[in-house]
Amino acid sequence: MDQLLQKSAALVARTDMHLKRYLFDTIGWHKRLIGIKGARGTGKTTLLLQRLKQLNLPPQVASWWTLDDLYFTTSSLVDTASRFYERGGRYLFLDEIHKYPEWPRHLKNLYDFYPDLHIVFTGSSIIDISKKEADLSRRAFLYDLHGMSYREYLNFKGVVNLPAIPLDELLTQPDLRSIFPTDFSPLTHFSDYLQQGYYPFFLEEPDNPLDQIQQMARLIVEYDMAELSDFDIRNARKMLQLLYIISGNVPFKPNLSQLAQKSQIHRNSINNYLYFLEKAHLIRQLFSAGISVATLQKPEKIYLNNTNLAHAFFPGDVNVGNIRETFFLSMISVHHKVQYPKIGDFLVDNQWTFEVGGQSKKRTQIADIPDSWLVINDSPFPVRELTLPLWVMGWLY
Repeated sequence: MDQLLQKSAALVARTDMHLKRYLFDTIGWHKRLIGIKGARGTGKTTLLLQRLKQLNLPPQVASWWTLDDLYFTTSSLVDTASRFYERGGRYLFLDEIHKYPEWPRHLKNLYDFYPDLHIVFTGSSIIDISKKEADLSRRAFLYDLHGMSYREYLNFKGVVNLPAIPLDELLTQPDLRSIFPTDFSPLTHFSDYLQQGYYPFFLEEPDNPLDQIQQMARLIVEYDMAELSDFDIRNARKMLQLLYIISGNVPFKPNLSQLAQKSQIHRNSINNYLYFLEKAHLIRQLFSAGISVATLQKPEKIYLNNTNLAHAFFPGDVNVGNIRETFFLSMISVHHKVQYPKIGDFLVDNQWTFEVGGQSKKRTQIADIPDSWLVINDSPFPVRELTLPLWVMGWLY
């Protein structure tokens, strides 16, 4: 176990505390069992190490372990954690928990046997804890870590550091320009963000993050999805083919029969594959308003999860309208329920209708819809009533 403690201490010593993801200050760190889910590359490991460094405790008391460490191929998690506790350990940060066999049962035992042991674990976004046999959903406080918002991107770039703006405040703000610095130019970095700002890759590989994004998508399908009991990993190639087909056509109203034929996936399985891709944070499905998702045969529209994926899969050949809508959906769906309305592009929380477009877009289509808003691309600040600039949706978290 000493080697685990040494690795933890070395990583914590190298961890930078200057920049933290949005989720850091919203997590109830005092809870006994905390789970943080998210896609690869969103910063889950850094989040744990920053909290560990903030505690400022020796590794014998607070330690970080990754469950894909070779150590755990021959050593039990419960036995190792028990020895850690007996030696004074009280804070345990477990990374990549889904890589350990029967991890729900081990976490449940640790939670039940050691009431003063605090555990924080991270796992892939594909994990559905509510379906695990150990019933961790009653014990764990769960959080989802999404990619970086435009607000976070500008903070990490050192451009501007301002708090998030809740949607209801944003929609009732009489003078949006007044809450930003007078010299703030919101569109200067927006194109860069749309291409490479959703994942923190740009901090490590500022010259070519798109290659990393492509590799990340492949790893999710070929490696992470092996943890899904309902997914046959032998079909990973078909899954990648499906993802590529979707990437070249989004957003669109899918014909599932044609989609199944092109991807060589059985028609009866295509909905499951789309579900897996959404759980992996690679796509987003938009369903009709007023209908339970469980009763739907297909989504009304399919989008990529974020704009960086579009640029990574088809560099130099992205559709502007697709990018606008994908950005809006990726930002607003973090804290809000989004559906496809009969009129307009997006219905949010069954209350607000949004139409997304370019400079020439008018309110004609949604003019008679209550609580409707026009979201305009390439506009630094609102120039008409009931309009918002697209970039400001990146200030919601």
